Amino acid sequence: MTILVPALNEEATIAEVVDRLLALPFDKQIIVMDNGSTDSTGSILASYGDAIEVVSHKEKTGKGDSIRSALPYAKGEVVVIQDADLEYFPEEIPALVAPILGGKTNVAYGSRFMHGMPKGMALPNMIVNKLLAWAVRLLFGKRLTDEATCYKAFRRDLLVSMNLECHRFEFCPEVTAKAYRLGETIVEVPIRYEP
Repeated sequence: MTILVPALNEEATIAEVVDRLLALPFDKQIIVMDNGSTDSTGSILASYGDAIEVVSHKEKTGKGDSIRSALPYAKGEVVVIQDADLEYFPEEIPALVAPILGGKTNVAYGSRFMHGMPKGMALPNMIVNKLLAWAVRLLFGKRLTDEATCYKAFRRDLLVSMNLECHRFEFCPEVTAKAYRLGETIVEVPIRYEP
Protein backbone atom coordinates (compact mmCIF):
# COMPACT_ATOMS: atom_id res chain seq x y z
CA MET A 1 0.00 0.00 0.00
CA THR A 2 1.16 3.54 -0.76
CA ILE A 3 0.04 6.46 1.41
CA LEU A 4 0.38 9.90 -0.20
CA VAL A 5 0.58 12.87 2.18
CA PRO A 6 0.32 16.35 0.63
CA ALA A 7 1.85 18.86 3.05
CA LEU A 8 2.18 22.64 3.08
CA ASN A 9 3.53 24.38 6.18
CA GLU A 10 2.46 21.60 8.55
CA GLU A 11 5.34 21.78 11.06
CA ALA A 12 2.88 21.51 13.96
CA THR A 13 1.43 18.15 12.86
CA ILE A 14 3.62 16.49 10.22
CA ALA A 15 5.79 14.50 12.64
CA GLU A 16 2.76 13.04 14.42
CA VAL A 17 1.12 12.16 11.10
CA VAL A 18 4.26 10.36 9.89
CA ASP A 19 4.79 8.61 13.24
CA ARG A 20 1.22 7.34 13.28
CA LEU A 21 1.46 6.18 9.67
CA LEU A 22 4.73 4.37 10.36
CA ALA A 23 3.07 2.63 13.33
CA LEU A 24 0.29 1.12 11.21
CA PRO A 25 0.58 -2.68 11.31
CA PHE A 26 0.94 -3.42 7.60
CA ASP A 27 3.46 -3.07 4.80
CA LYS A 28 3.36 0.45 3.41
CA GLN A 29 5.19 3.05 1.38
CA ILE A 30 4.78 6.60 2.70
CA ILE A 31 5.36 9.45 0.26
CA VAL A 32 5.09 12.97 1.64
CA MET A 33 4.82 15.77 -0.89
CA ASP A 34 6.24 18.98 0.56
CA ASN A 35 4.40 21.53 -1.52
CA GLY A 36 6.70 24.55 -1.13
CA SER A 37 6.61 24.80 2.66
CA THR A 38 8.31 27.87 4.13
CA ASP A 39 8.34 26.59 7.72
CA SER A 40 10.32 23.65 9.14
CA THR A 41 8.18 20.95 7.47
CA GLY A 42 11.04 20.06 5.10
CA SER A 43 13.64 19.62 7.83
CA ILE A 44 11.23 17.55 9.93
CA LEU A 45 10.64 15.26 6.96
CA ALA A 46 14.40 14.99 6.31
CA SER A 47 14.88 13.70 9.86
CA TYR A 48 13.03 10.48 8.90
CA GLY A 49 15.75 9.43 6.48
CA ASP A 50 14.83 6.35 4.44
CA ALA A 51 11.72 5.56 6.53
CA ILE A 52 9.65 7.72 4.16
CA GLU A 53 10.00 9.19 0.69
CA VAL A 54 9.73 12.93 0.12
CA VAL A 55 8.80 14.68 -3.10
CA SER A 56 9.59 18.39 -2.76
CA HIS A 57 8.17 21.31 -4.72
CA LYS A 58 10.16 24.54 -4.55
CA GLU A 59 6.99 26.60 -4.84
CA LYS A 60 3.41 26.12 -3.66
CA THR A 61 1.45 24.49 -6.46
CA GLY A 62 -1.52 22.69 -4.93
CA LYS A 63 -2.87 19.39 -3.67
CA GLY A 64 -3.59 18.01 -7.13
CA ASP A 65 -0.09 18.82 -8.38
CA SER A 66 1.37 17.20 -5.27
CA ILE A 67 -0.56 13.99 -5.82
CA ARG A 68 0.24 13.89 -9.54
CA SER A 69 3.97 14.42 -8.86
CA ALA A 70 4.05 11.52 -6.36
CA LEU A 71 2.05 8.97 -8.37
CA PRO A 72 5.01 7.87 -10.55
CA TYR A 73 6.81 6.78 -7.34
CA ALA A 74 3.83 4.87 -5.90
CA LYS A 75 4.49 1.13 -5.75
CA GLY A 76 1.57 -0.15 -3.71
CA GLU A 77 -1.41 -1.98 -5.17
CA VAL A 78 -3.63 0.54 -3.33
CA VAL A 79 -3.04 4.29 -3.00
CA VAL A 80 -4.51 6.24 -0.07
CA ILE A 81 -4.57 10.03 0.40
CA GLN A 82 -3.81 11.27 3.94
CA ASP A 83 -3.84 14.99 4.80
CA ALA A 84 -1.05 16.31 7.01
CA ASP A 85 -3.18 18.34 9.43
CA LEU A 86 -4.52 15.47 11.61
CA GLU A 87 -8.20 16.16 10.95
CA TYR A 88 -8.37 12.50 9.91
CA PHE A 89 -7.18 9.52 11.95
CA PRO A 90 -4.46 7.40 10.27
CA GLU A 91 -5.54 4.39 12.31
CA GLU A 92 -8.71 4.23 10.19
CA ILE A 93 -6.83 3.48 6.97
CA PRO A 94 -7.21 -0.33 7.35
CA ALA A 95 -11.01 0.02 7.45
CA LEU A 96 -10.91 2.43 4.50
CA VAL A 97 -8.99 0.03 2.24
CA ALA A 98 -10.80 -3.14 3.38
CA PRO A 99 -13.46 -2.96 0.60
CA ILE A 100 -10.69 -2.69 -2.02
CA LEU A 101 -8.52 -5.44 -0.58
CA GLY A 102 -11.63 -7.59 -0.18
CA GLY A 103 -12.42 -7.26 -3.89
CA LYS A 104 -15.70 -5.32 -3.43
CA THR A 105 -14.55 -2.17 -5.24
CA ASN A 106 -11.59 -0.34 -6.75
CA VAL A 107 -12.43 2.98 -5.03
CA ALA A 108 -13.27 3.71 -1.39
CA TYR A 109 -13.98 7.05 0.30
CA GLY A 110 -14.00 7.75 4.01
CA SER A 111 -17.22 9.59 4.80
CA ARG A 112 -17.43 12.18 7.56
CA PHE A 113 -21.23 12.33 7.23
CA MET A 114 -22.50 8.74 7.41
CA HIS A 115 -23.29 9.25 11.11
CA GLY A 116 -24.55 12.83 10.84
CA MET A 117 -22.69 16.12 10.83
CA PRO A 118 -19.31 16.22 12.57
CA LYS A 119 -19.14 18.41 15.66
CA GLY A 120 -17.24 21.63 15.13
CA MET A 121 -17.45 21.75 11.33
CA ALA A 122 -17.98 25.31 10.13
CA LEU A 123 -21.40 26.02 8.63
CA PRO A 124 -20.01 27.12 5.23
CA ASN A 125 -18.07 23.83 4.99
CA MET A 126 -21.22 21.84 5.78
CA ILE A 127 -23.17 23.71 3.09
CA VAL A 128 -20.48 23.24 0.45
CA ASN A 129 -20.19 19.53 1.25
CA LYS A 130 -23.96 19.09 0.91
CA LEU A 131 -23.92 20.95 -2.42
CA LEU A 132 -21.11 18.71 -3.70
CA ALA A 133 -23.04 15.58 -2.72
CA TRP A 134 -26.10 16.98 -4.48
CA ALA A 135 -24.01 17.72 -7.60
CA VAL A 136 -22.79 14.11 -7.72
CA ARG A 137 -26.38 12.88 -7.56
CA LEU A 138 -27.47 15.33 -10.25
CA LEU A 139 -24.57 14.63 -12.64
CA PHE A 140 -24.08 10.89 -12.14
CA GLY A 141 -27.24 9.63 -10.46
CA LYS A 142 -25.14 8.27 -7.58
CA ARG A 143 -25.58 8.76 -3.85
CA LEU A 144 -22.35 9.93 -2.26
CA THR A 145 -22.37 11.50 1.19
CA ASP A 146 -18.83 12.98 1.20
CA GLU A 147 -17.36 13.87 -2.19
CA ALA A 148 -14.77 16.26 -0.71
CA THR A 149 -13.34 13.88 1.88
CA CYS A 150 -9.56 13.70 2.16
CA TYR A 151 -9.71 9.95 2.71
CA LYS A 152 -9.81 8.49 -0.76
CA ALA A 153 -8.35 5.11 -1.69
CA PHE A 154 -7.89 3.63 -5.16
CA ARG A 155 -6.27 0.70 -6.87
CA ARG A 156 -3.08 2.31 -8.13
CA ASP A 157 -3.52 1.19 -11.75
CA LEU A 158 -7.00 2.75 -11.83
CA LEU A 159 -5.79 6.07 -10.40
CA VAL A 160 -2.88 6.20 -12.86
CA SER A 161 -5.22 5.40 -15.77
CA MET A 162 -7.30 8.49 -14.96
CA ASN A 163 -4.59 10.77 -16.42
CA LEU A 164 -5.20 13.41 -13.78
CA GLU A 165 -5.04 17.06 -14.80
CA CYS A 166 -5.89 18.68 -11.46
CA HIS A 167 -3.70 21.28 -9.80
CA ARG A 168 -5.40 22.10 -6.52
CA PHE A 169 -8.44 20.86 -4.61
CA GLU A 170 -10.25 20.02 -7.85
CA PHE A 171 -8.51 16.66 -7.38
CA CYS A 172 -11.62 15.52 -5.48
CA PRO A 173 -14.27 16.20 -8.14
CA GLU A 174 -11.92 15.08 -10.91
CA VAL A 175 -11.32 11.61 -9.46
CA THR A 176 -14.98 11.25 -8.47
CA ALA A 177 -16.16 12.12 -11.98
CA LYS A 178 -13.58 9.93 -13.68
CA ALA A 179 -14.29 6.98 -11.41
CA TYR A 180 -18.01 7.15 -12.20
CA ARG A 181 -17.37 7.67 -15.93
CA LEU A 182 -15.21 4.54 -15.90
CA GLY A 183 -18.12 2.60 -14.41
CA GLU A 184 -16.55 2.23 -10.96
CA THR A 185 -18.52 1.93 -7.75
CA ILE A 186 -17.37 4.18 -4.91
CA VAL A 187 -17.84 2.47 -1.56
CA GLU A 188 -18.07 4.81 1.43
CA VAL A 189 -16.73 3.85 4.84
CA PRO A 190 -17.65 5.85 7.96
CA ILE A 191 -14.69 7.69 9.50
CA ARG A 192 -14.00 10.02 12.40
CA TYR A 193 -13.19 13.62 11.63
CA GLU A 194 -11.93 16.39 13.89
CA PRO A 195 -12.04 19.85 12.28
